[in-house]
Amino acid sequence: MGKVIAIANQKGGVGKTTTAINLSASLAVLEYKTLLIDADPQANATSGVGFDPKNIKTSIYECIIEEVEPRNIILNTKTPNLDLIPAHIDLVGAEIELINLPNREKMMRKVIAKIKDSYDFIIIDCSPSLGLIVVNSLAAADSVIIPVQCEYFALEGLGKLLNTIKIVQSHINPELDIEGILLTMYDQRLRLSNQVVEEVKTHFQQMVFDTIIQRNTKLGEAPSFGETIIMYDADSKGAINYLNLAREILQKNNMTQINQSDKIIYPENDN
Repeated sequence: MGKVIAIANQKGGVGKTTTAINLSASLAVLEYKTLLIDADPQANATSGVGFDPKNIKTSIYECIIEEVEPRNIILNTKTPNLDLIPAHIDLVGAEIELINLPNREKMMRKVIAKIKDSYDFIIIDCSPSLGLIVVNSLAAADSVIIPVQCEYFALEGLGKLLNTIKIVQSHINPELDIEGILLTMYDQRLRLSNQVVEEVKTHFQQMVFDTIIQRNTKLGEAPSFGETIIMYDADSKGAINYLNLAREILQKNNMTQINQSDKIIYPENDN
């Protein structure tokens, strides 16, 4: 049975979708069958793996609201072992339509339950909000990864997200765990980036991943070509960072061990 990991932070621009796409791709190239669910109406994860949202006729919206069979809409991506359930702008309306439904917080869980056994990992890219779709995603997940950018106001709003997670744990999904806090957009040349790393690690200690995602132009370029960083430039710093993150998650879940020699650290700031 696959592990379901939600990628969530109500702040925009923290590397959430970048993480969802490239963590999924990294797990896939490590030969774990992986499904990426785009649960963001902006559909950036959908376009980021090579599909035009304008051409998507059936999406996660129909699965949640109209109970369309999810197996019928799964798309194969260019990355081996990586599948996608796409999003569409219609997902905006799901927030309103869910309000009057019984068990409205558990509709995503019902969808995922139908396909969970077919995958090793299911990664959910959540929208930058704390709305019903995000609550649905947390209710369906086994754990959550929280991306935090290494910039000023990094911890702003994090308390609200952690409080939402506690509410979901208390009332909807007691099994929900925090997989880890992921530091993103790190630039070792900047004193501020290093201060944020120290502050986050001081506050959250063991909750913080050892892997840090460094600021990298290739990560920004890859989505414009509809490719994951693994397919776009497997030798880039961004690809190495996300492969290390995937290995760290596998190790944490007792699925593999990381040899120190497998880790590649790039001291340079770019490429």
